[in-house]
Amino acid sequence: MFDFAAKNCSRPIFIDLFAGAGGLSEGFVRAGFDPVAHVEADPGAAYTLRTREAFHLLRVRGNLSAYDAYLSGQLKRSELYSLAFPSGSNSVINDTIGRESLAKIFERLDARIGARRLDLIVGGPPCQAYSLVGRARSEQKMIGDQRNYLFVYYAEFLRRYRPKFFIFENVVGLLTAHEIDGTRYFDMMLPLFKELGYSIEHKIIAADEHGIPQKRKRVILVGRRGRKGGFFPELEKVSADFLVKDAIGDLPSLHAGKGKPSIISLKKPPSRWLAESGLLAKGGGTTWHVARPHNSRDLRIFKKVVNKWNKNGKRLSYNDLPESLKTHNNRSSFLDRFKVVAADLPASHTVVAHISKDGNYYIHPDNAQNRSLTPREAARLQTFPDDFYFESVSGEPSRTSAFMQIGNAVPVLLAEKIARKLVESWS
Repeated sequence: MFDFAAKNCSRPIFIDLFAGAGGLSEGFVRAGFDPVAHVEADPGAAYTLRTREAFHLLRVRGNLSAYDAYLSGQLKRSELYSLAFPSGSNSVINDTIGRESLAKIFERLDARIGARRLDLIVGGPPCQAYSLVGRARSEQKMIGDQRNYLFVYYAEFLRRYRPKFFIFENVVGLLTAHEIDGTRYFDMMLPLFKELGYSIEHKIIAADEHGIPQKRKRVILVGRRGRKGGFFPELEKVSADFLVKDAIGDLPSLHAGKGKPSIISLKKPPSRWLAESGLLAKGGGTTWHVARPHNSRDLRIFKKVVNKWNKNGKRLSYNDLPESLKTHNNRSSFLDRFKVVAADLPASHTVVAHISKDGNYYIHPDNAQNRSLTPREAARLQTFPDDFYFESVSGEPSRTSAFMQIGNAVPVLLAEKIARKLVESWS
């Protein structure tokens, strides 16, 4: 791969638009890129980005003890930020990208970039307007939803900063979402980006084909300034030599409603996959291993769902439940509304933001624990490092906020692989 240091090149700088919790950004940081700014509308995710920036700054300064003190409750968030950002400045711009906000965002970005040349822009607008599920739930099929056109504002950042590359990530539904006249939004994007001087290449990437313990497909669109082709970061497909239990099996056993968001020790030895993944924290601990509570009816259903899979390798249909456990009148669709995250498969089903609503689609495979996944288990499937902490607006732990951020993210290790391949086209 291209070695920036060996070539006496400075580390490429990038901005992350619609950054979320920073899964995409974290992957690029791990590959040697430097984020100059993150732009994110959600205040909770913006705090997560600030806390992660604090981690990286303190790590470089050799002062991770302060970060550990924060995770264990010995430091307040404001105190952590004072240590990490003594000047008060950080990379996070908490604002909604739109017509009214562009000038203000550009002003802040200009100040952070200074005289440097921006190398890369990454990010993907919120996916609700393009997703198949979002369109299915919308009476108007998301037609006319303003989120459909956020790519226009993405293009304004390209127009202003003219980076060498950009990465635009989104759900597979992006390729079919369309206006009322049948025009695909994707067919609006391509000429716009090309008009700005970029050659475009895109592919659908399946995370589970590249060493990620989760079935997750995304469209990755890559733009490069100029008319040169053949620059798409082609990832090598790998045969999974691990199972889902290798990603989550070392975490302490919990019952529903138990655990804590603050730092805990990992007492079980990690799997080989986990040990080699680079996700484990140096101190051997992690956070957000706290299970949501469930009512007794759901816990009884969870038992049946897990038993059927573990004994027969089959999913339980809602109609298979006894009448005493059924509460939904809809008996013809969404029959897989209760689903176990199977420990003996190489990849889980897709972790999405709906996990913040309930855990019925993400039941833990160990019936002795009888619960749904914790945020840390979901984060493991999204390949977030164990020292990655998910924030809320108030600073008080919010499991809902953590789940939402995790479900909306790009798997970190997938982003890292894309980044490492991208530098092969850098010269």
